[in-house]
Amino acid sequence: MPIKIPNDLPAVQTLADENIFVMTETRAITQDIRPLKILLLNLMPKKIETETQLSRLLGNTPLQIDLELIKTKTHQSKNTSEEHMLAFYKTFDDVKDRTFDGMIITGAPVEQMPFEEVEYWDELCEIMEWTKTHVHSTFHICWGAQAGLYYHFGIDKQPLPEKISGVYPHVVDYKRSILFRGFDDVFMVPQSRHTTIRREDVEACAARGLKLLASSDETGVYAMATEGGRQVFITGHSEYDANTLRNEYERDLKAGLDPIIPKNYFPNDDPTREPLVTWRSHANLLYCNWLNYFVYQTTPYDITEIQ
Repeated sequence: MPIKIPNDLPAVQTLADENIFVMTETRAITQDIRPLKILLLNLMPKKIETETQLSRLLGNTPLQIDLELIKTKTHQSKNTSEEHMLAFYKTFDDVKDRTFDGMIITGAPVEQMPFEEVEYWDELCEIMEWTKTHVHSTFHICWGAQAGLYYHFGIDKQPLPEKISGVYPHVVDYKRSILFRGFDDVFMVPQSRHTTIRREDVEACAARGLKLLASSDETGVYAMATEGGRQVFITGHSEYDANTLRNEYERDLKAGLDPIIPKNYFPNDDPTREPLVTWRSHANLLYCNWLNYFVYQTTPYDITEIQ
C-alpha cells in the first residue's frame, strides 16, 4: 500500500521516480481504508531532504500511511523556504487535540548544546509529554532519541573525543526483539554525531521499563525501547541517502573543520569515489517492523482510544 502525502510535496516526484508507491490526497479520499496516522516532527535543517528520506521508508510497506508534518513554532527554519513551511507544515497547536498511531521525532544539529539551552526545548518537552497519551508509538531519531531519553528517563548525552562519522557494524543485543525480526547477525547503520549515550545509564533504567535492543562495539548503544514499543529510541541515521554523509563531509571540509573521512563509506576510504550503500535493506526492515509490530498490530482501530 502507498504512503499518502500532500499533493505538491517535493518528495512526491522523487519517490515516484524511484517506483515508491505514493498516493496523493486527491486519490486517497476515494478509498474506504483507515490509514495509519503518522506525525513527523521535523527538526532537521534540510527539511525537504528529511521528508523525502522518511517518506521513502514509510512508503515501502504493505500499509497505507497518512503522513502529517509539524514544526516547532519557537524556531524559524533558515534552510527551507517560508513558502514550503507554510504550505506543508503545521504547528503542535494545530494537532494537539488529535490522536496518532505513530510519531517520528527527528534529530537536530544542536547536540553539543545543553538540552535546556535549545531554543525550542520547552516546546519539545510539551510535545514529548503529549505523546504519552496521544500517540501509540513514538520513534525518536539521533538527537531526538537523546532528547527523549533525557526527558523521559533523565539519561544525559556524553561528549565524544571526536565526531563519529561513517557506517558501522551493529548487532542485536536482545534477540527476542521484534523490532529487529529478520535482521542479519551484523547490520550496518550510518552514524553522524558528537555525543553518545552510555550503556550503563540505559541498563540502570531497566527497572523503569527501558530495554537495550541493539548496539555497536565502535559507536555504543543504538536502539532502545519501552515495553510494547510505545517509545523507541534510535541513535543512528538509517534513513540517510547514499550521499548524505558525503555532503556532510564536504560541508565540513569547506568550513575548515578538518573532518575525518566517514568510516566504511567510501571504497578504500577514497572520498573521490562513489559511496557504497550497505544499510538500505536494514533501514527498510527497521521501519517496516516498527510500523507493523509497534503501530499497526497494536494500535486501536478507533484511534481516539489511544488516550
